[in-house]
Amino acid sequence: MLVPAFAILAGLVLLIWSANRFVDGASATAYHLGMSPMLIGLTVIAFGTSAPEILVSATAAFNESPGLAIGNALGSNIANIALVLGGTAVFASLPIRAALVRHELPVLTLVTIGTGFLLWDQHIGFVDGLLMLGGLGICLSLFKRFQEQDKNPITQDIPDMALVPGILWLIIGLITLGFGSRILVWGATDIAVQLGVSDLVIGLTIVAIGTSLPELAASIVSARKGKHAMAIGNIIGSNIFNLLAVMALPGLIYPATISAGALWRDYGLMLGLTLLLFAIGFKARKGGSIQRWMGIVLLCIYILYLYVLYVSAQA
Repeated sequence: MLVPAFAILAGLVLLIWSANRFVDGASATAYHLGMSPMLIGLTVIAFGTSAPEILVSATAAFNESPGLAIGNALGSNIANIALVLGGTAVFASLPIRAALVRHELPVLTLVTIGTGFLLWDQHIGFVDGLLMLGGLGICLSLFKRFQEQDKNPITQDIPDMALVPGILWLIIGLITLGFGSRILVWGATDIAVQLGVSDLVIGLTIVAIGTSLPELAASIVSARKGKHAMAIGNIIGSNIFNLLAVMALPGLIYPATISAGALWRDYGLMLGLTLLLFAIGFKARKGGSIQRWMGIVLLCIYILYLYVLYVSAQA
């Protein structure tokens, strides 16, 4: 068990490092190709922070472990709101922009509910995957339209990097992401088999937390530097990519089923946290913020969720 445990650790380190390189390279490349900083934040940055989840889920699906891929998507979204957003709010209150409540939060809520309808039959098939990818295309076009309507956009920091180095780091980051995701999935799957734990639970815990580390690190650093206004937006974008890109992969590559218990427990919590985030945003839409005590509540919810998963695994 020592070797697969080391594989998980090495895979997580590679994912975090390569995700940062990929985001920097992709941001610089997109900027030099004419994309605005705000649109880069909503698309390229969100995709980059979701790249570990995408690569892990694709690898898991090809390895005929679709439960790991589904658990990764659901678990990452739960971790993004409860762990990443909650942990960041503990360091500094997060201001909420009115445009975020009008635009991105409603889109995330609708995407979450729509995904629930596709999961209602406890099966993700090829058609479901196509519908999710189609929804992703619609969301990207909406993001572009929202950006054009926003008169006071908050810009995302763009790395000071020329076009050619940006392309090189984009390629290197993508290759390393693939390698890191492969050894991470191998290690997690091997441990799951040895311990008799389902690949869904492994995906919901070890893999989900691991692939959410880039978002957690970036958000906390931004909060400590006072540049935390984009933290919520990046998490919203990442969660949308997780639902419509990461979740689509099992259906497109290796159709999967999800148990009724997991559907109510994991999807139910994800939906509840999304609705809670929307309610907080709506209440604070006129200059409010996610305060530290709210962050503590979110962290407590996540710890309780991990305990429930532990108890379920022992049953």
